[in-house]
Amino acid sequence: MLIVGGGPVGLALALDLTHRGVDFVLAEAGDGRVTHPRVSTVGPRAMEAFRRWGVADAIRGAGWPAEHTLDIAWVTAVGGYELHRLRLGTAGERPLPSYTPEPESICPQHWLAPLLTARLGVRPAGPVRLGTRLVDLVRKPDRVGAVLVDGARVRTTVHARYLVGCDGASSLVRKACGIAVPERHRTRTLRNILFRAPGLGAVLGARAALVHFVTEPGGLRYPLRAMDGRDLYRLTCPAGPAEAERVVRRAITPDVPVEILSDTTWHLTHRVASVYRDGRVFLAGDAAHTLSPSGGFGLATGVGDAADLGWKLAAELAGWAGAGLLDTYESERRPVAVSSMEESHLNLRRTVDRRLSPTLLHATEDGERARAELGREIADSDPLREFDAPDLHFAHRYVSTAIAREEGSVDAVPEGADEADGPVWNRTTLPGVRAPHAWLGPGRSTLDLYGGEFVLLCFDAGGGTGGRIGRGGGIGIGGGSPDGLVRAFADRRVPLRVRHCRDPRVARRYERPYVLVRPDGHVAWRGAAPPPDPLRIADLVRGAGG
Repeated sequence: MLIVGGGPVGLALALDLTHRGVDFVLAEAGDGRVTHPRVSTVGPRAMEAFRRWGVADAIRGAGWPAEHTLDIAWVTAVGGYELHRLRLGTAGERPLPSYTPEPESICPQHWLAPLLTARLGVRPAGPVRLGTRLVDLVRKPDRVGAVLVDGARVRTTVHARYLVGCDGASSLVRKACGIAVPERHRTRTLRNILFRAPGLGAVLGARAALVHFVTEPGGLRYPLRAMDGRDLYRLTCPAGPAEAERVVRRAITPDVPVEILSDTTWHLTHRVASVYRDGRVFLAGDAAHTLSPSGGFGLATGVGDAADLGWKLAAELAGWAGAGLLDTYESERRPVAVSSMEESHLNLRRTVDRRLSPTLLHATEDGERARAELGREIADSDPLREFDAPDLHFAHRYVSTAIAREEGSVDAVPEGADEADGPVWNRTTLPGVRAPHAWLGPGRSTLDLYGGEFVLLCFDAGGGTGGRIGRGGGIGIGGGSPDGLVRAFADRRVPLRVRHCRDPRVARRYERPYVLVRPDGHVAWRGAAPPPDPLRIADLVRGAGG
């Protein structure tokens, strides 16, 4: 296996393959350091994947101060007039939501990428090759030949059974395959200014925020974000020739020292690749889709790509995948990218389409009236959805040839559901959804059961703790025995673990006596009784028809 690109998505895929014992090489053109971080928040679904890969605690402990506010504030300038504020508390005091053991975490890319790289290991101790770029690839029926050049300009040809391009929006891998990536919405040219402002937080005091949306009629209406909870900030603004410090001084009113660290121009695009696969080459992350950062769905969507593709590649390399399994990567993940792109675009339009009165900055009655009206407009536009929309992370339902067909909606309230169980999408096991979270004990979630192999959950009043194939078969349960399914999976060499659960609260949330969960934590099949044709189910979920 060869992964091209060592950003968060390439590193996430590498973690998944490591978790599954797959040999691979990751080629990253950079030196592992991130001097101008763009990614700041790791969403909750991505954090669940990082929990599976054993790095969630390290991400949460990377350095963000637990006492720093998570508020979002709309202001005419940082330290100026405040128009509206979402009070979101702090990471230290925020309670766990009912639907996940892993809430979102603040871990900007200059912390995240080195952390994940160190966990994987850099050559020669590990599979990551820094300072190594792809210059050419040759696709053949049984392998991909990739020409790599390292920092010493040494050319090496690597032959891999599969290659995954995680090399960003300008992906050389995608271009080499001739895959189109049409524009969905107008491209915007923006500017990110990274700077230090020691003492700014102390001066602001209770007026501090995680994100200040600078909103003024002169053209600033994008976020200024705290990057480390101390003195590092990033301002997004329209591209232009103005000197960086002058732009920053316009965005903040306190007279504090400002040190410009970097100033980059970038293109905000809305694109989704026409296909995600060309033979033995796959695309993931920004190579496959680019979204507006409004809402923070970019990293979440890319990590979801890695979680979906990783187990399927591992199955193919292990020899038990059906002929159609790898094709389900695109049919499952591309719709998620499209829906996430449209939602992020709505968030962006909510910001850029606001009409701002020229009196907004005036210390007059007209200015006060204009600020009050704009504050009401922001409050009425459901601004929280941009920063707290768990359904957009969790409520995706995959539809593919490797998932059992069953009518039903993720939004339908399950019969006998208890509101205390949380959102509707965390109380259903419709095939294709992410299996619900429920606590099994202190610090132990149902999600911790998934990740290595298929898991058959059996909700019974009988006995057994289950186990891997060959350990615990023959345990009778209310609707019949799972033995037939166990034998079918063994016949097809598909790894399966059987788990029995007698907790009525968890059983209610999982809705059926039998629920089959894939290695990525999504439901593949469920039933009131074991399937009458277990071989058909085994073939279906491994992508061999059905």
